[in-house]
Amino acid sequence: MSGVLITLEGVEGSGKTTQMARLERWLRQRGRHVEHTREPDGTRLGGAVRRLFEQRGVRPEPLVEVFLFMAARHQHVTEKIRPWLERGRVVLCDRYTDATIAYQGYGRGVDPELIRELNVRATSGILPDLTLLFDLDPAVGFRRIGRRRLDHFEREALAFHRRVRRGYLEILRAEPKRVRLIRAAQPAAAVTNDVRAIVEEFLRGA
Repeated sequence: MSGVLITLEGVEGSGKTTQMARLERWLRQRGRHVEHTREPDGTRLGGAVRRLFEQRGVRPEPLVEVFLFMAARHQHVTEKIRPWLERGRVVLCDRYTDATIAYQGYGRGVDPELIRELNVRATSGILPDLTLLFDLDPAVGFRRIGRRRLDHFEREALAFHRRVRRGYLEILRAEPKRVRLIRAAQPAAAVTNDVRAIVEEFLRGA
């Protein structure tokens, strides 16, 4: 495949979604063919999976969460990500394989190695070429979120989100060439500059 897959990861309120929109505009201005998507709701099936978590009285077991996200991910790769990569696109994805390791692995206690194996199966080996990790103290992230309506995972205790952050930092330590740290507590303009510098360097060598 001639395209590249860039994923954006981080705890709640880290600003990755806003930065992805800025990155997409910047890449288009530079003549790149860009597609953007997100997980789990990058497809209709994935959207249905997300809505399952919001139904009253539904609280899947941790391993069930993993399987649901893997099903959504396989559909996502088959329906969108693989075709885009085959057409040479720069694909930007808000959350992907690392999110399941961080949230269900470190956050919920499912074996991270099992999740890694399932990720390979679910994606048919289509893993990120570059991951931007927006690191932030979860307490700061929730102050940024303010009083908006919280989803299933945002309603978890702060201790859960601290475990998620620790999981992301463990992934960074294990794969420092693929995963690049973005200090998300900086002003938004500084974060944008860091993102652009990392992506420009990566695409120059891709």
